[in-house]
Amino acid sequence: MYRTLHEGWTMSATGTAAGAADDPRWTRPPHLESIPATVPGSVHTDLLAAGLIADPYVDDHELGLGWIGRTHWRYTTGFDWQDDGFDRVDLVCDGLDTIASITVNGHEVGATANMHRRYRFDVRPHLRPGANDLVVGFTAPYEYAQEQLRRLGDRPGPYDEPYQFIRKMACNFGWDWGPTLVTAGIWRPIGLHSWSGARIAEVRPSVRPDGVDVTVAVERPAGRAAPVAVSAQVGDVRVEGKATAGQDELTLRVDVPEPTLWWPRGHGEPHLYDLTVTAGDDTRTSRVGLRSVELDPDAFRLIVNGEPVYVRGFNWIPDDPFPARTGPAQLRERFGQAVAAGANALRVWGGGLYESDAFYDLADELGLLVWQDFPFACAAYPEEEPFATEVEAEARDNIARLMGHPSLALWCGNNENIEGHQHWGWPAELGGRTWGAGYYHDRLPRLVAELDPGRPYWPGTPYSGHPDGDVHDPATGTVHIWTVWGSADYTHYADYTPRFVAEFGFQGPPAYATLRAAVTDDPLTPDSPGVRHHQKAADGNRKLLTGLGEHLPQPSNFDDWHYWTQLNQARAMAFGVRRFRALMPYCMGTFVWQLNDCWPVTSWAAVDGAGRRKPLWYALRRAYAARLLTFHEDGVAVVNDTPSPWTGTLTLTLRNLDGSTVDTAAVAVSAAPRAVAVCAVPFTGAPAQVLEATFDGRRDLRFFAEDPQVPFPPADFDAHVTDVPGGHAVHVTARTVIRELALFPDRLHPSATVDDHLLTLLPGESVTLTVHSDAPLDRAALIRHPVLRCVNEPRPR
Repeated sequence: MYRTLHEGWTMSATGTAAGAADDPRWTRPPHLESIPATVPGSVHTDLLAAGLIADPYVDDHELGLGWIGRTHWRYTTGFDWQDDGFDRVDLVCDGLDTIASITVNGHEVGATANMHRRYRFDVRPHLRPGANDLVVGFTAPYEYAQEQLRRLGDRPGPYDEPYQFIRKMACNFGWDWGPTLVTAGIWRPIGLHSWSGARIAEVRPSVRPDGVDVTVAVERPAGRAAPVAVSAQVGDVRVEGKATAGQDELTLRVDVPEPTLWWPRGHGEPHLYDLTVTAGDDTRTSRVGLRSVELDPDAFRLIVNGEPVYVRGFNWIPDDPFPARTGPAQLRERFGQAVAAGANALRVWGGGLYESDAFYDLADELGLLVWQDFPFACAAYPEEEPFATEVEAEARDNIARLMGHPSLALWCGNNENIEGHQHWGWPAELGGRTWGAGYYHDRLPRLVAELDPGRPYWPGTPYSGHPDGDVHDPATGTVHIWTVWGSADYTHYADYTPRFVAEFGFQGPPAYATLRAAVTDDPLTPDSPGVRHHQKAADGNRKLLTGLGEHLPQPSNFDDWHYWTQLNQARAMAFGVRRFRALMPYCMGTFVWQLNDCWPVTSWAAVDGAGRRKPLWYALRRAYAARLLTFHEDGVAVVNDTPSPWTGTLTLTLRNLDGSTVDTAAVAVSAAPRAVAVCAVPFTGAPAQVLEATFDGRRDLRFFAEDPQVPFPPADFDAHVTDVPGGHAVHVTARTVIRELALFPDRLHPSATVDDHLLTLLPGESVTLTVHSDAPLDRAALIRHPVLRCVNEPRPR
């Protein structure tokens, strides 16, 4: 019997870590006792709910909250308990953040030092009939981490933060897209589990295309060793066994006749079977998918059910700095945005979390492959105690918890730590101290092989496939491409011929409504204080302007800055994705950095911190389409990532900017299933011309100079608005070429969204954009600057 203990909590500050009061932005409220607390939750969200701190998302309020991670906290509740005759009563803690001591009725029953683990403590000896007290005390994360740093010696990392010295979500300590909000609290469910005889301690389903091998771990109370009947049922097939006296584990083989396989998106249906496991009176239920997954390490390609899969993916970061707030509804919205953009995979990045069960359940249901990093990112990690034991315990816990999910395709040892050791000067800084290699090359692969042998493991990303290989070699393994954005123009993507790109990205600001809600600056400018604070990347605003290069003009006001930098982000990433997809099957995947944001910020995300789709999202929806027509090098690529041939006539038309035809050519094309056909272009053009490629309803355009050098006529078009259910339809008919037509309805109401973005129209062409909004919008404003934009709009306005 299980009951949650989520009611009646209060929290109090119990002390301050050394040096915390020296923080020049110290703004600690005077009274921090018996504050109502929500469980699951965190200190920050409880302080917010009590009105004791300002919203860290607004302006630079974040800077005044550094004291929270330097304060010790105590959570307290009471509960009633009556002796109901069970042999054991366990306090089950699914997530404590992070350094905690747990007491029941004044007796310490356990201590924790790992946000990533689940814990279970036998509390029956300390319970009393009637009222009981439960206290969870949290040590300040900074105090613990700094103590470990002093004891073990410093290790290199990207920020002046000690995140590698505590087993906690690294990006709590700030990142180049995230705030520094160092949390504490009971962040996942907590409750009492009463049981007798035997309980299922763990279920480890190892799936096959024709069934499941289910390993069941059984726990008995001390002094009891009676045999336990165990069964596993998949669909209609049930297998029984018995854990004999003293036997703690039993594996049952369940063969499924005529199985229906689980497939990733675009390759078939993600069929799931119910799995029911019993041991004595205890029962566990879950869903499994029957499939095989392999990694071809030489070509670095994932193979599911014998079929290579081109990965069209996004990197995933925690969707909220306070992850207890990320529930199933929010995940479903975010996953829906990934799927609607054409993704078939997500990479759970190593500076975050092992995500919730709901995350992987939803990926199973939608057919999204999941690449799971172990939580190590961008720093040298100590391998001494207590970390070696903690890493092993968390890995065992989460491998067992997640291995039944068919969506989980790959375990990866770390993010960029092997690169750091090779290329960031770590050996000189380390002076022989450990940095994590033992985790990535020994401990973690050994645990995966022991517990989850049917799933591939990769030591890190980027990684060449061999410890001595250069991680920057694009011909092997995975690469991260940060020359673009860091220093090079986005056309530099064309210089890469990689096997697999696990990270690459380009920045752009969030939606206007998102930025306006987070920044009170008046006027709002690219360099106003709030806008600068919501740019965490080093030299980020300069890089935004430098990145415009020759592609777009330099902006002279905020509205142009916002539109052009968002447009440039979209163009940069679409250019890279299209380039790498046209290299299929040599290149077999991309993970765009990144899908989501955790707060309102200028970043690399396609969906901003308020859940609004940026223009980048729309560009990626086109670039990630299963069938793609794209100009590639000196030709046109017909990219067919479907199981059927794609045949038709490719028509190439060279036009003047007024739409008149200069030349035309047509060629029959057939792209085989999961293949690319490349056709030559028989003519060249001039800056006053555009090349149009069409094929089976798809179109791509190539201009022969960057936009500022193209002699575009001032945009001339007809635009009118009609009402539709839930919003408005914006009808635009071009009299001239219209370059990158964009509509920003969130400028009129925060709820307003549009169904398409960044469309180039040739003279005489029309488009209808549908706007949905929770409130009626100003119809005239919908078709005026700065809501309706294009590159060649008339100036001055």
